[in-house]
Amino acid sequence: MDPLKKKFFEKSQVLMKELKALRKEKGDVKVGEVNLKQVLTGMRGVKSMVWETSQLDPIEGIRFRGYSIPQLKELLPTRKGDSQPLPEGLFWLMLVDEIPSQKDVEWLSDEWEKRAYIPAHTSKVLEALPEDTHPMTQFNIAIMSLQTESIFAKRYAEGMSKNDYWDASYEDSMNLIAKLPRIAAYIYRRSFHGGKHIEPDTSLDWAGNYAHMLGIEGADFKSLMRLYLTIHADHEGGNASAHTVHLINSTLSDVYNSFAGGMNSLAGPLHGLANQEVLKFILELIEELGTSKPTKEQLAAYVQKTLDSGKVIPGYGHAVLRQPDPRFIAQKKFAEEFIENSDHVQIVWDLFDVVPDILDSLGKVANPWPNVDAHSGAILVHYGLSEYQYYTVLFGVSRALGVLAATTWSRALGFSLERPKSVTSEWIKEFVKND
Repeated sequence: MDPLKKKFFEKSQVLMKELKALRKEKGDVKVGEVNLKQVLTGMRGVKSMVWETSQLDPIEGIRFRGYSIPQLKELLPTRKGDSQPLPEGLFWLMLVDEIPSQKDVEWLSDEWEKRAYIPAHTSKVLEALPEDTHPMTQFNIAIMSLQTESIFAKRYAEGMSKNDYWDASYEDSMNLIAKLPRIAAYIYRRSFHGGKHIEPDTSLDWAGNYAHMLGIEGADFKSLMRLYLTIHADHEGGNASAHTVHLINSTLSDVYNSFAGGMNSLAGPLHGLANQEVLKFILELIEELGTSKPTKEQLAAYVQKTLDSGKVIPGYGHAVLRQPDPRFIAQKKFAEEFIENSDHVQIVWDLFDVVPDILDSLGKVANPWPNVDAHSGAILVHYGLSEYQYYTVLFGVSRALGVLAATTWSRALGFSLERPKSVTSEWIKEFVKND
C-alpha cells in the first residue's frame, strides 16, 4: 500500500467510527430549520451534507482543512525557484489533513506521472468530434471514454466488499487526476493550434507539465498554473459541480461517471462558465468604448448601462461570500508581482474600484465584491491563452483535486445514497394556507 493511501486509510477508519457513533447517539438532534424560501430557491444554505476537504466562510473565504489561501502559500511545498504552492501539496492536505513535506509532494508528483498514460481509444473519440466542439464538451467526452479504466466498476462487478469501496475510489481518483492535464492540453492544442501536440516533460511537476503541454513557455506561466490549480481546487461541497459529483457518487457510480457529471454542471453559465463570461464582457467593453484604456468614469457608465439593460456584471457576487474572494486577491497579488502594462489586467483592477459601489447602491445585492472569475481571464490573456472558451477546462482540471479527495472520503465513511424530499407547488400553497 502506497504511503498516501495507508495514511488515508488509517485516518478514515477513525473518523468513520466516530461518525457512526454520533449518528446512533445523536441522530435525532436538529441541526437547523429549513424555511420556505430555501425550499423555493434551490436549498440555499441548507446544512445537509458532510464535506471534509474544505469549508467556506462568508467573511474569511475558503479554508482548506482549516487553512486560508495566504496560509497555504506560506506552508505548502513549492518547486525550487518558485514561490507558488504545488497543487500536489494541497491534494495531500485535503486527503489526509496534514501539511505534506517536500518529499511527500515529490513522491505524489512522480506517482501521478506513472499513472498519466492515455488509452488510444480516448484520442480516437476526441478526433471523431468536430474541431469546433466546445472544449468542455470534449473534456466530458474524454473523461467518459476513460471509464473503461475504472477499477471501482471492475471490482464492484466482481463482488467487492463495502469495506473496499474507498480503496477502489482512491485508485480511480489518482488515475483520473494524473491523466487530466494531458487530456486537457490535447483538447487545447486540437481546438486552437491545429492539432500540433506537445509531448509531456516528465521532469516537471503536475501543473508545470500542464503549462508546458499547453505550449505556453516561461517560468511565470508555470508559476501561474501552480497557483491557479491550487486556488480553484475546492469550494466546499454545496456548489453545483461538487454537489453533483457527491450526488452521483452516492449511487456508487464510479469516479469517472461522477466527475463527468460534475463537469457538466461546471459548464453552466451560472457556475464555471462564468470565467469565460467575464473575459467576454471585458472584450465587448473595449470594443464598445473604442479603447483598451478606459477611464474609471467610462467604466462606471458602461457598468450602469449594463445593469439598466437587465444584465448582470459577470465575476461579481457570490452565493456565500460577503467580502472580496480571497482567490481573486491571490490572483491580483500575482499580477502585481509578475505583470506590467497589461490593459486587460488594469481594467480588472479599475472595475474592482468601480463595480462594488454601484452594486451596493442598488440595495439588492448581498455581495457586491468580485469572485474568483473576475481576474483569471485577464491574466491568462496576458500570457497568450486568449481562447476564453477553454477557461472552464482549466477550472475543471483543478476542481478534480477537491471533489475526488472528498469522494474518496465519502466512500471511506460509507455515506448514504443522497435522497432529499421534494414537494409540489400545490403542497406549498396548502402549507402556507394552513400555517
